[in-house]
Amino acid sequence: MSWYPVPETLETEIFTAMPEALRRPVVTDWARANKGGHPVDCFLEGPCFDAAGNLHVTDIPHGRIFRIAPDGTWTQLAEWDGEPNGLAVHPDGRLLIADYKNGILSLDPAGGTPEPYLARRNSERFKGVNDLIVARTGDVYFTDQGQTGLHDPTGRVFRLSPSGRLDCLLDTGISPNGLVLSADEGVLFVAMTRDNAVWRVPLQRDGSVSKVGRFASFHGTSGPDGLVMDDAGNLLVAHASLGAVLALGPQGEPLARIRACRGQTVTNLTFGRTDRSILYVTESQTGTILRARWRHAGLPVSHR
Repeated sequence: MSWYPVPETLETEIFTAMPEALRRPVVTDWARANKGGHPVDCFLEGPCFDAAGNLHVTDIPHGRIFRIAPDGTWTQLAEWDGEPNGLAVHPDGRLLIADYKNGILSLDPAGGTPEPYLARRNSERFKGVNDLIVARTGDVYFTDQGQTGLHDPTGRVFRLSPSGRLDCLLDTGISPNGLVLSADEGVLFVAMTRDNAVWRVPLQRDGSVSKVGRFASFHGTSGPDGLVMDDAGNLLVAHASLGAVLALGPQGEPLARIRACRGQTVTNLTFGRTDRSILYVTESQTGTILRARWRHAGLPVSHR
């Protein structure tokens, strides 16, 4: 039983797909751990725009970052022995990378080899960082997912201040993944993939967290992945097995299902650099970037 109307279904279109010449259908360590040892030619994540309007994405199993021009042209910026997932732009213009194997890295936007930004905590490696965001204060929030889940609820969420102070905000996460801050940056929302839920994490003035709760719950063989919030406070959730972005209102009420027109593995999303009514979505099963129109002025959503 639902107390809400059936959410509207909105459609996506294909913006661009990884060119065949860039695909690598080989078995990697990542594929052995996550895809049953089958060859994976790419697995896209971390969509992030730079100031010039170029879209950047990561290719996790092959340790690559690509820049996609507004016309859909792909350029490889970097390749290294890593498993890059989330991306964010640092205030100084560098790309920050959540690399499962190497911690937090930084990359010159012109390309090259990533450099360590935060590889360890107190000489101890992370479980496997997943995603990150940068607050207006310059604080970097990131998730340390590793192989955690309901069997091992020890995933962590960290905050790194510009001064270098590192705070562990959560250490009971059930596969913490994507994250986003509320407009006033007083609340952190975290996708807990294996809990199939999004947690709400109030940030206290003294730097602590309190009264963490489950904001929304889902179903499926995987769970929520990347998160973004629109200007009206609606939360958009990329679900990695339902083939859709799920849009929720400020109280978690269902607003819309933005359906992937290709593939089922919707991993992450971002709004356009200059037009925040356009949503860009990574569909990792097929190596495709999708896009959709989203009017972020509250109910009702766009009918386009």
